[in-house]
Amino acid sequence: MPTDAPRPPIWARPEPSARAPRFSRDRIAAAALEIADAEGIEAVSMRNVAARLGAGTMTLYNYVETKDELFALMDDALMAEAVVPEGELPDGWREATAAIARRTWAVLSRHPWAITLRQGPAIGPNAMLHFEQSLAALAGTALDTAAKYDVLGIVDAYVFGSALRAAETRTQPDPDAVQAIVEYGMAQLATGRYPHTAGLLNGHEPGDPEVAGPPLTADAVAAYFERGLQAVLDGVAGLVEP
Repeated sequence: MPTDAPRPPIWARPEPSARAPRFSRDRIAAAALEIADAEGIEAVSMRNVAARLGAGTMTLYNYVETKDELFALMDDALMAEAVVPEGELPDGWREATAAIARRTWAVLSRHPWAITLRQGPAIGPNAMLHFEQSLAALAGTALDTAAKYDVLGIVDAYVFGSALRAAETRTQPDPDAVQAIVEYGMAQLATGRYPHTAGLLNGHEPGDPEVAGPPLTADAVAAYFERGLQAVLDGVAGLVEP
């Protein structure tokens, strides 16, 4: 028997078989999500998760063998939040795709650290269900397999990119650093190498509403996402409904 065969993913292995196990993988994933939401993904470790559960670190290894497996469980827990509840997926490719995109974006907005989560090749049951729903949204179209992949890739790229930008807007920069950047930018504009940018700022000070746009409230960020999503779906309609 070869000893270097790839280890099956965590979902292919049964949970501890004790009659009344103290924990479950779902509870462990929930504790890890709580830590990441409160302290950032860097704070997630086997030791910290065990401490939150009131257990010893070695106890946790009875359920999750590696940190990669812990991240895989976290990723699939996020996918569970992204899945549209059964019976609630709208009819029509556009509304169904939009519903999935909105739900996924909402998950990434609640857990902005998730954009940087790397869980490797493991694909859990909720991730598979999320992908199944995405395909179901396009099932009534005449798209072939390659075109369906293209559509899903386009929408996912927009959703993740928009979530990443929204996460950046939540960061509170150091005022002194902002001032230094503004001074550098103004000095660069004075060189004449950036005429379009200078034209945009002509007659305004950096930070004026005419230049900076409306305040980035949660509602404004959500509205920005929705406008972009509709523009993306307008483009996708050219593939779905030529």
